[in-house]
Amino acid sequence: MPLFSRRLAAVATAALLCTASAGASLATAPPAGAIVGGSAIATPPVWLAAIGTPAFVIRPSGQFCGGVLVAPAKVVTAAHCVDFLRPLPTLLSATFGRADLSKKDGESVQVKSIWVQPGFKETTFKGETVEHNDVALLTLSRPILDRAPLPVIGRGGLYPNNVPAQVYGWGTTSETDLLNFHLRGAQIPLVPDARCGDAYGSSFDKRDMVCAGGPQHDTCQFDSGGPLVIQGRLAGLTSWAYGCARSGYPGVYTRLSSFTLPL
Repeated sequence: MPLFSRRLAAVATAALLCTASAGASLATAPPAGAIVGGSAIATPPVWLAAIGTPAFVIRPSGQFCGGVLVAPAKVVTAAHCVDFLRPLPTLLSATFGRADLSKKDGESVQVKSIWVQPGFKETTFKGETVEHNDVALLTLSRPILDRAPLPVIGRGGLYPNNVPAQVYGWGTTSETDLLNFHLRGAQIPLVPDARCGDAYGSSFDKRDMVCAGGPQHDTCQFDSGGPLVIQGRLAGLTSWAYGCARSGYPGVYTRLSSFTLPL
C-alpha cells in the first residue's frame, strides 16, 4: 500500500460528519491529494478555490481540497472530496485569493449545496483508492461577481499529448513533506492513454480519466479537486494515483470532457 493517498479518504469525511454532530473539533485525518516540483505562486488565479472547513483543524484555513470557479456561484471539485458531506454542505467554504493558507486574506464563501456526479464510485489499485466519475459541483451561498470563472472544456473535447497542462495546489511537495501550506503550480505533460493503461491496468478508464505528470512534476497530498488546465480551459481535476511522482505511475485526473455539469 502506498505511503499516502492522494484523496480525502472516506474516513476523513465521515469524521467531519461526526464532528459536526458532536460539536467537537477534528484533530486528525488522512491526507487528500499537492505539487511536486513546480514553483510558488504569489497571486492565485482568480478562479482557484481552496475547499475546506474550520473543523479540519490539522490544516490552516481547514483546507483539504482544491476547486475551480466555473460560474458566479458554482465551484467544481472532485466528488471524493465532498461526497460524504452532502447532508451538511454548509460546513464547507470556498476561499479565493489566498496563496498562503496560514494568512487571513482573500475571500471565503460558504457552500449552500453539493451535487455529485451520478455513477461516482470507488475501487482499489494496490491499496490505493481509485475514483470513478470523480466530479462534483458546489453551489455557493452567494455569487462572486468580481472574479472571472474559468471556462470548462466542451463535451468531447480533445486532450492533445503535445500540449502542456498546468496544475495548482496547496498541498505537499513530496510524499514525506506534510508542512507545505503555500500555493504552488507546475506545468506537466499529458500521458497517452495507452501508457496510463499499462501503468494502472483495468483501474484506468479512459472514458472518465486522463493521465498527466511524472517523476519530476506531479500533484500530491491535499491537491484533490484542483485543476488540470489545458489551453486556458478546465480540462481535468486532480483525482488519484499510486503515490506521488512515482516513476511509471502518472497522476490520474477526471476527464471533464466526458461530463455535462448542471451549471
